[in-house]
Amino acid sequence: MRRARLQEKLDEGVVECGVCERRCKVKPWRTGICGNYLNVGGELYHLGYGRLSAVESRPIEIKPLFHYWPNSTALTFSNWGCNFYCPWCQNHHISFRKPDERDEVTPPEKLLELAGVRGDEGFSASFNEPSTNFDYVADLAELAVKRGFYFMMVTNGYLTLSALKLLIELGVDGWSVDLKGCPGMSVLRGVDHEKVLRNARYILDSGGHVEMVYLVVTGANDSEECIDWVLRRHLDVLGPSVPLHINRYFPAHAWHKPPTPIDKLMGAKRKSESLGLEFVYVGNLHEPELESTYCPRCRRLLVRRENYRVTYFKLDVESGKYRCPYCGYEIPIRGSYVPGKPVIWL
Repeated sequence: MRRARLQEKLDEGVVECGVCERRCKVKPWRTGICGNYLNVGGELYHLGYGRLSAVESRPIEIKPLFHYWPNSTALTFSNWGCNFYCPWCQNHHISFRKPDERDEVTPPEKLLELAGVRGDEGFSASFNEPSTNFDYVADLAELAVKRGFYFMMVTNGYLTLSALKLLIELGVDGWSVDLKGCPGMSVLRGVDHEKVLRNARYILDSGGHVEMVYLVVTGANDSEECIDWVLRRHLDVLGPSVPLHINRYFPAHAWHKPPTPIDKLMGAKRKSESLGLEFVYVGNLHEPELESTYCPRCRRLLVRRENYRVTYFKLDVESGKYRCPYCGYEIPIRGSYVPGKPVIWL
């Protein structure tokens, strides 16, 4: 176990965890809600450090990140546990399971070696909520960025500003942030969705790259009022150029409502575009037209994506900036395009 970087000692041996906005107050020999941080004698330790549940090379587009290192692959890893426990979680087999001291520990150096062997351009902390693996992610990110890899996270975005600041300083610059819904939801009570938007804004202001994901879950966050709130707050807080992925839900775990109607997804896309959002994608339908990038000004096709791969890429690049070759409009993309790279799923 590693001593937690972010903790505050309270009275009677209780320690407050400073990683996520749950801010669990952990009593001696107990863990917080995610099960990864254990109070040992008045000190918080990362019980789940390096106890990984999956390691796999995957396309960056599957995260989803469409404007970050296009067509690259990331060595993707996860641990155990979560801080939200959504009843529709598709990865509940790892998110709802706590780390165990008998689990094998994988040191960060081992993942660096694997990424080099597999030819990955970067790393992705994903599958379950990576803030539960905070100290391991921080250690790996520090090593990986120094060796020229990129580092990104797929997260519910509920970290504290202290945790965000540290990760950004260590070089974590790609963020796929899942906004679960809106105020007043009957599910996930106690979650302040404004803090997710606050954090996304903080990442942008710190020079990071953000793409937002809105999984439209039947019976949970799919009301017209909720959709309207998500779209308008995205525009107000993040601005029109931050990509938004409106994704279809399918029944999973304990949530058995029908899949999101396609008409509802398309209605949300039309509304977002009428508000002025420039890059809106509809996911989990596997329709290339809905996952491709068009110039907001001249509407020409610039990037076509199919089966999580870039099959067409036409942008001018100068001084690290990408522009439409037809009208010169700047397209916000971070990192290099990796042409013609096949994916070997490992």
